[in-house]
Amino acid sequence: MADETLNRYRQSIDNIDAALVFLLAERFKVTQAVGRYKAESGLPPADPGREERQIARLRELAKTADLDPEFSEKFLRFIIDEVIRHHEQLRDEK
Repeated sequence: MADETLNRYRQSIDNIDAALVFLLAERFKVTQAVGRYKAESGLPPADPGREERQIARLRELAKTADLDPEFSEKFLRFIIDEVIRHHEQLRDEK
C-alpha cells in the first residue's frame, strides 16, 4: 500500500490533470468558433505568423515558469496542428 505522502502527491497530480483537460476543452471550443468564422469569411485555416508568435510567447512563459521551452513548444505545436486540422475540416464542409 502506498504511503500517505505519495497519495497526496498523486491526488494533486490527478487534480492538475483534470484542470488541464477542462482547459483544453475550453480552448478547443473557442478555436472551433474561430474555425467556423474563418470558413465563413474565406480565411485560410492556418496563420503561420500567429503560430510563430504564439510559440515564441509560450517559450518565454515556459522559461519564466521554469519549464523546458522545448517541451512547451512541442506541446503547443501538437495543439496547433490539431486546431488547423479542425479548421481545414470546417473549411471543406463549406
